[in-house]
Amino acid sequence: MKEVKIMRHEPIVTANAAAATTGIVFVACRILVGLFPELMFNVAQSWFHGIGFSRFDSSNLTVSSLVLGLVSSVLTVWVIAYLFAQFYNYFLKNK
Repeated sequence: MKEVKIMRHEPIVTANAAAATTGIVFVACRILVGLFPELMFNVAQSWFHGIGFSRFDSSNLTVSSLVLGLVSSVLTVWVIAYLFAQFYNYFLKNK
């Protein structure tokens, strides 16, 4: 039987990949909200178990809110993924 080698995560590579993926998903979501606001409102409300949101307002889809949301989400996910990789490697080494 072949031995399976468990690979380490390179923290910066893992964080970069997660952040890039988040950026792409964020922009795609933002485009979908602009194109299909009612559908996206219903999807968002279903994800949050029916919590009452106010309706999407297209006036909130400004360039500055896009940049703020994109930058803050990408940075947050980068930090989380970096920490994930560090913890993964720690637990892998100490199993």
